[in-house]
Amino acid sequence: MPLVGYPEGWSASTPGEIVAVPVFLGDTPLSALAGMRDRLQGAIVLTYPLQTQFVRQDRAQPTASDGPVTIGAPPMPGARRSQAEARQFAQSLRDAGAAVLLRPSAAEHGTMFVLGRDQGENARPSVIVAAEHYNMLVRMLGAGLPVKLRVNLKSRFLEDDRNGYNVLAEIRGTDPAVADEVVMIGAHLDSWHSAPGATDNADGAAVALEAMRILTAVNAQPRRTIRVALWGGEEEGLLGSKAYVDKHLAGDANTAARDRFSIYFNVDPGTGPIYGFYLQGQQNAAAILDSWLEPFKDLGARRNIPQPIGNTDHLSFTAVGLPGFNAVQDYVDYDVRTHHTNMDTFERVREPDLKQAAVIFASFAYQAAMRDEKFPRPSPSK
Repeated sequence: MPLVGYPEGWSASTPGEIVAVPVFLGDTPLSALAGMRDRLQGAIVLTYPLQTQFVRQDRAQPTASDGPVTIGAPPMPGARRSQAEARQFAQSLRDAGAAVLLRPSAAEHGTMFVLGRDQGENARPSVIVAAEHYNMLVRMLGAGLPVKLRVNLKSRFLEDDRNGYNVLAEIRGTDPAVADEVVMIGAHLDSWHSAPGATDNADGAAVALEAMRILTAVNAQPRRTIRVALWGGEEEGLLGSKAYVDKHLAGDANTAARDRFSIYFNVDPGTGPIYGFYLQGQQNAAAILDSWLEPFKDLGARRNIPQPIGNTDHLSFTAVGLPGFNAVQDYVDYDVRTHHTNMDTFERVREPDLKQAAVIFASFAYQAAMRDEKFPRPSPSK
């Protein structure tokens, strides 16, 4: 029977095909692993207990009402071990020479959250298995039924070029007085390896590109320069946008460039139409962005949200005191079905939504580029 599984990010390869009866550790305490070294040597190890808790709810849509909302993804089901214990547990399995580690996903119906961490030289072959299939194996072993698995994992690392890349383009400003001031829009290019990343974040990249195409097609003549960035390395920790900001906008050496920077708009978490923007608690931005959003209410725009949102590229800009905002989009089936999963495919994206989002992005970039003044800065942190 074929089982649904994906290697974790940065997994090592197995030394060929491994056929063995799996060893189930479940809630085995760390202290017991030392006495199991002989069993673990060369073994296929089921590292987690039965998966009984699942992600079954998407995050709240913050524009659905005027009341307070909780921003961000729902928490993943609680881990069985602390982070420190999990690291020690993994190291013990490596030291024992376990051949491949299997663990379940917290999603259902064959949907799987597929992520990973760079373990460097300590990386072991590791596979995330669909929860229903993982649980089937655990139950069979618990019932004393014969179970044998065949695993062959082949990963590769692209070592020829270890650089990361951002893609940038711009429409130059036309007003000599402010042409060197910059308005930016952006999204990120990278995605996890189990799917094309249609909603995270191919759709965002498409929206940013289409916004620039619209501005070019209408022969826009912005006073300030409008620059688009497609970032690399967002999933590994905002690496592309951080590198850009560190090089061009951060620190004393870039004071003048920072003074010439107006605003950054990002599109990432969520999918579908743009309902508004997270204002990052920047109260002096509310009236301006509200007025820019108002003409798009007939296209489904709703309202801007005072609260901040984290974990995406606008934070690289806000970290150096610049205004940066991320769009509010749809979350239906996002956290449950598509975000960082093997189901984040073309079918999750609707062309009319991309068109609506691109029109709003183009308009916001143009409005920022045509203002008499740069966009107001956030108030200094106290």
